[in-house]
Amino acid sequence: MHNELSALRIQAGLSIEELALMTGYSARQVYRWENGEGKPREAALGILRSMAAAAPVEKSRFNFIDLFAGIGGLRKGFDAIGGHCVFTSEWNKYAQQTYTANLRDNHPLHGDITEIHAADIPEHDVLLAGFPCQPFSLAGVSKKNSLGRLHGFLDETQGTLFFDVARILKARRPAAFMLENVKNLTSHDKGRTFEVIIKTLTEELGYKVWHRVIDAKHFVPQHRERIVIVGFRDDVPFSWDDLNLPAKGSRLLKDILHPGDGSEKPEGAYTLGEDAIVNGKYTLTDKLWQYLQGYADKHKAAGNGFGFGLVTGNDVARTLSARYYKDGSEILISQGKKINPRRLTPRECARLMGYGDDFRIPVSDTQAYKQFGNSVAVPVFQEVARIMQPHIQALVDAADLREAA
Repeated sequence: MHNELSALRIQAGLSIEELALMTGYSARQVYRWENGEGKPREAALGILRSMAAAAPVEKSRFNFIDLFAGIGGLRKGFDAIGGHCVFTSEWNKYAQQTYTANLRDNHPLHGDITEIHAADIPEHDVLLAGFPCQPFSLAGVSKKNSLGRLHGFLDETQGTLFFDVARILKARRPAAFMLENVKNLTSHDKGRTFEVIIKTLTEELGYKVWHRVIDAKHFVPQHRERIVIVGFRDDVPFSWDDLNLPAKGSRLLKDILHPGDGSEKPEGAYTLGEDAIVNGKYTLTDKLWQYLQGYADKHKAAGNGFGFGLVTGNDVARTLSARYYKDGSEILISQGKKINPRRLTPRECARLMGYGDDFRIPVSDTQAYKQFGNSVAVPVFQEVARIMQPHIQALVDAADLREAA
């Protein structure tokens, strides 16, 4: 019986934790059932049988892993081109909560990638990683040796999170990878950081590498520049010229703001009443609004450019950052001269990053602001995934033919 439970759960694309939430049992109890300790309730099996029957059975065209996964923004583009995620790593417990609320898997969500050996990561065709940017420095060998980390680039990148990307690429040799970072990665630590990254990927690991800065303003009403680094294990005719980038500014903030006219359903604490008017709690208090104006005036007088970003529906926003929860100063929505401006709601932040309204936000406003501020703009990476897809598939198909020969 426990074998049927496990098989149905995997076929339905559920983790043990997700099944536990759906059935009202603890994850520990589900583990016991799958290990043959006790008999699962028929109701739990009934739920799984119906879900498994409805699950798509077509084989994924390639497998990928999602490192520094956040809330799954990079992954969404590769799900869309036929990929199947076989491993996920994200250390933040709140991001894990949002990720699992939106993305069903047949594998558990792992924590700190620095504590996971490459041998414990499944074979995969594509590696995705939005790794944090850190300066590189030479370090001792004690930790390296304790984790089996040896030689070459590992000395130069040790102590950084890029190290973990590199060691996995070295051990698993996927057909391709896609990395994301902030635009100033190229100038970070006087250019040395980027130099080490490219040298590691090309000279040490032997990948063919392309990089480009892309502004999300092509797809969403937000100026958000990020560097994208694409690599392939073998020669492929990849070209950034294949990108389809809409004109910048083709979408404005009015496309993502709550209309407040009854044309959308009220959502939780974000909007209220039949007209779904934005909750007044997002309007800045007099004290905070006065402080931000005074702060801006002070820096303007000193010749600095610091200050708040006051916008209307006909504008494009500044970059949404993880500090947005503090005062919302980089993107304040004007409500007219007689009313203080307001912050974006978490749902509007989701839209600003290219997430659909079906994307669940199970965390507090503070955590949601941090998560969307740290996220990628989804449409950018959907487009990058699209132009990578034929080259990924060509390498995967060639490998399959070699194995079959």
